[in-house]
Amino acid sequence: MTNSVGPEPFSGTHRRLIELDTFPFEFVSRLAEMESWRKEVYRPVYHIHKWWAKRLGSVFRAVLLGSMLSEDQSLEEEFYKLHNFLGLSVFDPFMGSGTTIGEAHKLGFTALGRDINPVACESVRVALGPLDRDALLRAFGQLSAGIGERIRRLYQTTDGNGHAADALYFFWVKTVACPSCSAGVDLFSSYVFARNACQRRKPDVQVYCPGCAAVFRASVHDPHARCPGCRLAFDPRLGPAVGATATCRSCGHVFPIAKTVKAGGSPPSHRMFAKLVLTASEDKVYLRISERDRQAYRQCSEQLAHSGFVLPTLELENGHNTRQVMNYAYRSWRQFFNDRQLLALGWLREAILTLSDAAVRDALLNVFSGVLEFNNMFASYKGEGTGAVRHMFSHHILKPERVPIEGNVWGTSKSSGSFSTLFRSRLLRAIDYRLAPFEIANPNGSRPAAGKRVFGTSPPFTGRVRTEWPPNKLEGRAIYLSCGNSAVTGLAEGSVDLVLTDPPFFDNVHYSELADFFFAWQRLTPSPFAGERQSTRHAAEVQDAAPAAFATKLRAVFQECHRVLREDGLLVFTYHHSRAEGWTSLAEAVLGASFTIVKAHPLKAEMSVAAPKSQAKEPIQLDVVLVCRKRATGSRARAEADSAFRQAAQRAETKARRLTNSGLTLSINDRRIILISEFLVAACAGRSAQDLSGLLSSTLADLDLAAGRLVSAETLTTTKSESEADQQLALFEQRPTGGGGPTLPS
Repeated sequence: MTNSVGPEPFSGTHRRLIELDTFPFEFVSRLAEMESWRKEVYRPVYHIHKWWAKRLGSVFRAVLLGSMLSEDQSLEEEFYKLHNFLGLSVFDPFMGSGTTIGEAHKLGFTALGRDINPVACESVRVALGPLDRDALLRAFGQLSAGIGERIRRLYQTTDGNGHAADALYFFWVKTVACPSCSAGVDLFSSYVFARNACQRRKPDVQVYCPGCAAVFRASVHDPHARCPGCRLAFDPRLGPAVGATATCRSCGHVFPIAKTVKAGGSPPSHRMFAKLVLTASEDKVYLRISERDRQAYRQCSEQLAHSGFVLPTLELENGHNTRQVMNYAYRSWRQFFNDRQLLALGWLREAILTLSDAAVRDALLNVFSGVLEFNNMFASYKGEGTGAVRHMFSHHILKPERVPIEGNVWGTSKSSGSFSTLFRSRLLRAIDYRLAPFEIANPNGSRPAAGKRVFGTSPPFTGRVRTEWPPNKLEGRAIYLSCGNSAVTGLAEGSVDLVLTDPPFFDNVHYSELADFFFAWQRLTPSPFAGERQSTRHAAEVQDAAPAAFATKLRAVFQECHRVLREDGLLVFTYHHSRAEGWTSLAEAVLGASFTIVKAHPLKAEMSVAAPKSQAKEPIQLDVVLVCRKRATGSRARAEADSAFRQAAQRAETKARRLTNSGLTLSINDRRIILISEFLVAACAGRSAQDLSGLLSSTLADLDLAAGRLVSAETLTTTKSESEADQQLALFEQRPTGGGGPTLPS
């Protein structure tokens, strides 16, 4: 590998590679596709703790390079070279999990990250700060021999022969008192509680008998099961809870679940009904709960009552994501855990706090925080053949789990989501990556093979993280982190060479409402970011259901970016949205902050089978990289509506075809965001924020129609010549509308 030194500071007359239509977003998309399937393996440094909507490291490395390389350089070649952009700075005002900061650090920039959420800031501080592998291993060994053994004893049970065994998981079911007869109703939607991830090859399932509480094996294909104990015949697929209602088995009364729970004034109770044990011979066996298991749990409750632990007291606040659980009468984040979990977590936290090395202590507290996500009564069972525990945020919502799973908090050799497991799979893996960063080989290259690791592309991470803000003087390749409102940074005017970020997507993910789950525990320990805050919610958080409020908040941050950015610097960010308001608000924010959009590049951003994607009819797999300059340095001639529409259609068709030719399948929404982003580029020149927003609103119907025709058999085919393509695209502007935008022929 050769060493490549960064370019001279930006010149208003010298375009960067990312400002060209030829920017190789297909190459970046192929890398993104590879990384998206195993993000925690290919970029583990950004995955030591939960954060939402994490961006891909390979994408941000490519964007950083594209923002610095000159137009005559090759991204495919430069991507795998060692670079040192010493003396140049990158600022991310929406730092999140720290992808921008880490990738900038690898390339030699001075990286400045700021986020309004202390949970995000603390995670990045630990991930990029000083991490000593040997010291951490020693501390882990100390914990394992002490509190680890104590926690493991909480999960000791017996196997089917009465021999001692470790419990991997206990299975619980929520129960509600019938409002008619007061009998307890188990909220099983199905009596099948465990299955293999690959049901085609392994169709066996585990069934709970509602007659005698036995646990037995059946086939997923069999609608008729007979309990081998009490001989009860029943359909295991049908439980008392169906949708929003449940049926009492005692009196037959059908009642609404949430309304009944809320009327009771407290969350549903839980009943332990099964366990998965790890025998002395390392076999996994599903068994019914014994009286000894119930007694052991009662002892945990008694110990917790006399423990004197400092446990979370943070109350839930009403919001988009918390409303559902508050309707189930949850009032405190502490109620998300059962007594055994609280006992084990309390012990573990206290033991970590006794460690003398501050960096080691902070790193292990970060692992502890990650453990919370998997060890609560909102986690569920994914089954055999995969990571067994489905963490509580798998759907980006707080979903009251009717059949939750309780894992072994310390863990065994075959545990999922435990402290010992996450210590190895998250923290140690991240440290190994920091010591020897690598990139994914070009999927289209002949050597090395796709998915292989290419080392030597970046130096090791230094661990030099500063939390003094604003910095008096920027040190080369240092990392500066701050928690606060990015509309007011305190940074010097014109002090930043590049702003690269991934702003919140309108009202898609309510970060603070979800992050309070972690903050309820983190605020119990002093942190450079928590301060006196009672919640991660903040009035200035760029997250709002009202389009105008979202645009106002985002514009304020972009205005601050405009102030701290060099006159010839770039603002580059990734974005996508399925709703019209998301795009009009974005247009108002960008132009209202005195930027103009000079280029848009669509590229792969999400794993195709991610839960939020797979549930959508027309999922968005793409992000659009929007490249902006200050209006004074990026001015272009104003294009009339018809001309802007034609330009957008032509460029969108070309870019969509480039992606499909590279192997990507585009949904209607993918094509739509390509076309909308190209229209913003074509139409923003010479227009005010209000004018562009209005023009976009009046043109959206035509853009939607045109998006449906991109790279489809109804319009262009791969056999059409360029002249035929031009004739076809000319149809897009035949009939102007009264609103000032063009329409398509019917």
